[in-house]
Amino acid sequence: MDGDDARRLGAPRLHSVSHAERRHRQTSAIADPISIYATGQCGFPLPCRARSRKFPIAPLAIGPCIFFLLLLFASSRAAAACIDPEGLAQSTVSITRYFSGDDGKQDPSLLGMRGTAWFLSATSMVTAEHVAAAMALSDRSWKQIEIRERQNKQAIAVRIHRVAGVHAEKLAVLELQTQFSGAQGLQIRVKPLAPEEQVVSLAYPGSRLRVAGGRFVRYGDGESLAGTALLEMYDGDNRLVLDHGASGAPVLDCEGRVVAVVSNIFTQTLQLPFHAVRVSTAWGSPNVVSVPSLVLGDSLPPSPRGHLPP
Repeated sequence: MDGDDARRLGAPRLHSVSHAERRHRQTSAIADPISIYATGQCGFPLPCRARSRKFPIAPLAIGPCIFFLLLLFASSRAAAACIDPEGLAQSTVSITRYFSGDDGKQDPSLLGMRGTAWFLSATSMVTAEHVAAAMALSDRSWKQIEIRERQNKQAIAVRIHRVAGVHAEKLAVLELQTQFSGAQGLQIRVKPLAPEEQVVSLAYPGSRLRVAGGRFVRYGDGESLAGTALLEMYDGDNRLVLDHGASGAPVLDCEGRVVAVVSNIFTQTLQLPFHAVRVSTAWGSPNVVSVPSLVLGDSLPPSPRGHLPP
């Protein structure tokens, strides 16, 4: 769907959630007319690009709505009990690249880009391809980034080992020049997702570790969503928990294996009398676009898959 179709249909926007987050020196208009802003650390605005995709929002009667919310509460608790995220916290990190001079940036006020990544080993990790592209990472030269797992922060040079996927949404496997101390490698599941299967995601939106539970809805189709896995993810009643900075986050099954990687979210903007409100899709519908981990296949580095080197 192109921009004109989106405006004509009033469709919810599909936001890239590196969104790789952008950090600016001052609050100023940006060149992209459909960018939005989220407040980040140090008072810098963090805009992101958006694409449009229509997801109808069905109205609910009060009675069925209450019943549905009760079911949702039960499923939320079940998702939380699916896996202990604390035991996997060292597998997922916030990654940030700070630019110097005109290195890889088109906007002179741009300080850096930020997203989420997860470890295959202490010297390799995976993120969304658009995060690596926004950071201007290379498959030839090493670029230094900041890797942070809660309070454990290290500056390490990385380069792109390979880009995986043949559709619009892809993954990037990154090679680390030196090991990240304390890294916990994740295993990749080779079995496809089942409808309604429970999943959990760890991510760093706003550079803060968050956990979201939810379910697999269906695989995407059409030109813009081909090769994706559509999820419904939330933390309590927060359906925007996987927002700015969550691109590249792992989506795990109940055995702690990676089944997908967060790439985009669906949102729409409601124009109220005095201000606009950005909201997610309706309960019961997908709100997160992910890339199935199956695309990694032969894209992994030589080190043992999902395990730390001896």
